[in-house]
Amino acid sequence: MKKLRFEQLAERHPIDPAQLQGYANAAKVRLEAHHRPPVNFEVSTKGETTLFQVAWQPIEDMQRRSYNNQDDAVRDGAYVMAFAAVEEVEGLVAIGRAETKTGADYYVAPLGTAPEDFEEALRLEVSGTDGGTAATCRARLKQKQEQTRQGSGSEPALAAVVGFKQRLILVERA
Repeated sequence: MKKLRFEQLAERHPIDPAQLQGYANAAKVRLEAHHRPPVNFEVSTKGETTLFQVAWQPIEDMQRRSYNNQDDAVRDGAYVMAFAAVEEVEGLVAIGRAETKTGADYYVAPLGTAPEDFEEALRLEVSGTDGGTAATCRARLKQKQEQTRQGSGSEPALAAVVGFKQRLILVERA
């Protein structure tokens, strides 16, 4: 089974390693709210679903306290889980944060693209959820696709929704 590697993304994604580690810590806190490692996650894109094993180092009490705000931890943890998923299913890595009102959170580009080269970049809108069902995730994906279409960015876009409790990541073109 393939592994969804959301830790140590700085080895492949040219984003600040400290920020990526913070996102990974948030993801671990939200994952451990529902699961014990390892767990299987479904990643769905283009009508196909692939099963990935998600493993992580257990969190410590300090991390739990540091990422105690559930809303922030879901948002931040979803970023790193989405980055790992789009790397696996689309061959894309995060290269930079998107400006406000572009309809996205980050820019992603093919692995190996120079980080300052936005010519091949796509916008990536990310959302996370900590409850509900798979249907809740699919409804949120439609909202995020629409949000991306309404944004000021002209680059093609992807939307991703991470369901921590549901063990589901949805990635689709907007």
